[in-house]
Amino acid sequence: MNLNLTTKKIQTDIEILFVKNKKIKTDKEILELLDFKGEEEESILLPELKKLYVGLPQSDDESIKIAVATAIKKLKSTNYKSASIKCKESLSAFIEGFELGNYSFKKYKSKKEEKEEINIYIEVSEITKEVQNEFEKFVSVCTSVNMARDFVNTAPDDFYPSVMAQEAIKIATNNELECKILDEDYLEENGMGAMLAVGRASRHKSKLIHLTYKPKKKSKKKIVLIGKGLTYDSGGLSLKPSDFMVSMKSDKSGGCAVLGVMNTIAALNLPFEVHGIVGAVENMIGGNAYKPDDVLVARNGTTIEVKNTDAEGRLVLADCLCYAQDEIEDIDYILDFATLTGACVVGVGEYTSGIMGNNIELNDTVVKYANEAGELATKLDFNRYLKKTLKSEVADVCNISSTRYGGAITAGMFLDNFIKEENKQKWVHIDIAGPAFVDKAWGYNSAGGSGAGIRMAVNFLENL
Repeated sequence: MNLNLTTKKIQTDIEILFVKNKKIKTDKEILELLDFKGEEEESILLPELKKLYVGLPQSDDESIKIAVATAIKKLKSTNYKSASIKCKESLSAFIEGFELGNYSFKKYKSKKEEKEEINIYIEVSEITKEVQNEFEKFVSVCTSVNMARDFVNTAPDDFYPSVMAQEAIKIATNNELECKILDEDYLEENGMGAMLAVGRASRHKSKLIHLTYKPKKKSKKKIVLIGKGLTYDSGGLSLKPSDFMVSMKSDKSGGCAVLGVMNTIAALNLPFEVHGIVGAVENMIGGNAYKPDDVLVARNGTTIEVKNTDAEGRLVLADCLCYAQDEIEDIDYILDFATLTGACVVGVGEYTSGIMGNNIELNDTVVKYANEAGELATKLDFNRYLKKTLKSEVADVCNISSTRYGGAITAGMFLDNFIKEENKQKWVHIDIAGPAFVDKAWGYNSAGGSGAGIRMAVNFLENL
């Protein structure tokens, strides 16, 4: 699909038309005969009239994105080569609807479809510099979201820590970012025993990825983004049931989100220094696997009693958080992204991220900008009474809570042990376990990886 802006009506194979608020105004008789009601995700193609009608029961940005995505999905099932649509609403919503709705993952299909690209013409009243900049920005963001979707959907045997590191190097090269790839020797030498333990049974060695964007002028703020990059999670010796192991290629979604943000950060031209850190690890079983009852030592010296090797993401994040705070001075904000807990999915549903941290106002801000960007998010407050459930009799802290309740919050509170006192109010933990990977299509997301976290992070950064 090729997106184009135009200020004049162009003759195309098909014209896309919205039916707003379920009120049919044109071609009413034929649409009523065909029982078209204008519901959300409802479309009907009238080839003889060269029109594609799409339901738009509400006119907010999210509804527009869904309607536009519905249109492109319908067009993809045809052999039409061009379509036009008039944009009287938010241009960004049109772009996201087309770009994200057009996504599909066909890498492993043996029979490749060979269709010509559809040319889409978005008619706007004028193309000013601001309009052109908005167009380019949102195309860039959507490209990064779709890139992250590709990473997440790729099979674990084709996407392991060193592959993730190679992709990070490509992103750095394409965007003129600084790039460090640190190996297991570095982890061992710097006391990162938690992250090191999680990956030691895998034949694929763990990698710590660190990308840095620096603005051309003096930086006004310093932001750190940290992602859980479990390229595959078997559960380790606390082995997952087979049904739960399927889709665990998605456990790298947090790391992929961070890579996605770093892929578009230069195009945004923000006056901030932004660091993207990913712990790329594979959690497997074997004679060298870490075990329940082991006591691990994180980079900050905190000892961790392992009670479940499937609570591994928080161990990787613990050391990554410590690394970031040791290596980067004067941080203004730390945001970590992780498919951390099934409890978050149970608590808030599979389409919503859980936002946690010590700073209530900052949590609210992240929720606000996530929802504005089209990513559903809700705040999960820390609870002082849950802190004692992480106590260990033999170490400083356990890697899982002693209660099955509030698991998303206790996981976030575990991570709080690795945030320095001066950074407690600057840190936000974002559990994207629900929306990062869903088995069925929803809204303008196809089944599989969604690229969750990228648009909310970009919106947060732009509004600092």
